[in-house]
Amino acid sequence: MCKYQESVEKWGIFEVEMPGKSDGNPFTDYTIQGTFCGKEETKTVDGFYDGDGIYRVRFMPSFTGDYTFTVQGSFSDEVFTGKFQVTEPSEGNHGPVRVSYTYHFAYEDGTPYYSIGTTCYVWELQSEELQEKTLETLKENAFNKIRFCIFPKHYVYNFHDPISFPYEGTPMDCSVLTRENFMQYTGRKEGNDFDYTRFNVKHFQHIEKRVKDLMELGIEADLIVMHPYDRWGFSQMSKECDDLYWKYVIARLSAYRNVWWSLANEYDLFPTKTTEDWERYARIICEKDAYSHLRSIHNCGPFYDHSRPWITHCSIQRQDLYKSAELVNEWRERYRKPVVLDEIAYEGNIEHGWGNISGQELTRRFWEAFCRGAYPGHGETYMNEDGILWWSHGGTLHGESPERFKFLKKIMDETPEPGLRPMQGMWDEVAATVDTMVPVHAYYLFYYSFMRPSFREYYFDDTTEFTVEVIDTWNMTIENRGTFKGRIHVDLPGREYMAVRIRKAE
Repeated sequence: MCKYQESVEKWGIFEVEMPGKSDGNPFTDYTIQGTFCGKEETKTVDGFYDGDGIYRVRFMPSFTGDYTFTVQGSFSDEVFTGKFQVTEPSEGNHGPVRVSYTYHFAYEDGTPYYSIGTTCYVWELQSEELQEKTLETLKENAFNKIRFCIFPKHYVYNFHDPISFPYEGTPMDCSVLTRENFMQYTGRKEGNDFDYTRFNVKHFQHIEKRVKDLMELGIEADLIVMHPYDRWGFSQMSKECDDLYWKYVIARLSAYRNVWWSLANEYDLFPTKTTEDWERYARIICEKDAYSHLRSIHNCGPFYDHSRPWITHCSIQRQDLYKSAELVNEWRERYRKPVVLDEIAYEGNIEHGWGNISGQELTRRFWEAFCRGAYPGHGETYMNEDGILWWSHGGTLHGESPERFKFLKKIMDETPEPGLRPMQGMWDEVAATVDTMVPVHAYYLFYYSFMRPSFREYYFDDTTEFTVEVIDTWNMTIENRGTFKGRIHVDLPGREYMAVRIRKAE
C-alpha cells in the first residue's frame, strides 16, 4: 500500500511513500522509478530508500490538471499506481529559476529573478538553535540565494564535528585537531569508519527540511554537492561511490523548485578528481534531474571551462587580489552566460585576505557587479568571542554591508526586466542600461565607485523627458532632482559611492 496526497500545487512537491525490501543494502541492491503523466508532460524519475523499509519517489509538476503515476522496480514485487490533481501555484511560488535572455535569470512563470546571494557553508549542520537564528537572519535580509554544502566541512574556524554525517559509521577523534595541524588531516580517510555505500537518511532528511525552509522564505538553495575541505574521506571516494552519492542526492532533492546544483566549491583543489570526473558528474545531473535545475562549478584558481554546454551560469571566485567585478564585461563576452560572483572576498577581519575587506568595499563590489550586468554574492568573516562566523556557521550578521544590500535589492527590483548590461560611459564611471526588450532611452544607471565628481552632464537626445535621481549607495538615500530633456546637468556632493539613475519620465 502506498501513501500520497490527492493534490499538490504547480511546482510543489508530490511524494509517493511505499514499503519495500530492506534486506541486504537497500541503497545499492534495488531499483525504483516513478513515471508521472499529465496532459502536457510525462516525466520518469528515480526514487530512493529512506530507511525503516520505506521508499519514496518525488515529483515536481510543471502544469496544472489531472495526473497519474506508476512506481515500479526491484524494490517491491508490487507496481504502485494512483492519480492526483495539480492546482494553481500559491502566492510567492513562481517556479524554478531559469536562465533568461542569455545573461540573466527569471522564474519559470516569467517573473524576473535578480540574484543577491550569500555563502554560509555548513549552517544546516550546526546546533538547532543556531540554525533557527540563521533562518531568522535570512528572513530579515535581502538575500534570495544561499550557498551551502551537503557534506560537512573541515577548515579553519570550523574544526568541530557536524550534527550528523552523510554515511553510516563513525568519524575520527577530532580532539587530535588543532589550528596548527588541521591541514595534515584534510582529505584523510584514516581514523574514520564510514560505509560510503550506506547513507545516513537522517542527515539527508534534515538537509531537505532546510531546503524546504528556504523555499518557504523565497530563497534559492545553491547546493555545493562536493568540496575538498574534508577529514572524513568524502572528497576521495571511489568512482562508484561518487556516482551513487550523486544519484541519491538528485533523487531526494531535485523535486524542490529552489534547488541549484553547484558541482563543487573550488573544484581545482581536489587531490584526486579530474576533468573526466566532473564531466561524468555533469552527465549524471543532466540525465537524472528531470527538471533541469541551474548547474555550475566553482573555482579557487583557474576557471573551469564555463562554455561547456551543461553549465548554465558562471559561478566565479575572483582570481585577482584587487579586481573582481571589474572583469565582468570580459566574462560576459567570453562565456555568454549569466555571471554570478559567488566569492568576491568577504566582509570581515580574519587573518586571511579573502576574509577581511570592509563593508564599504564589499558594497562597492556589489554595485559594480550589478551595473556590469552580473549578480554578486556576500560572505561575512568577523572574529567574535563565540567563534561563530556567518560564512561557515550562520547565526547573526555583524557587518555593515547587509543593510546596504537591502537598499541595493530595492534598486534591483525596480530595474526593468531582464536586467542590466554595461554600456560605454566615461572612463571613470560604470554605465549601464537595460539589456534588451525595453525601448531605447528608457533606463540608465551610472555608478561612480570611489570617484568623487562634483557634477556630471548627460545627453541622450533633445526631445525625451527623463527623471533624474541621485543615489547615495552607502547612506542609502535617493534624491529626486526633477525632470529634464536635452543636455542634463547634475550636481553631485563630491563624495564616494554615488550613483545617478536616469529613467524616461512616465
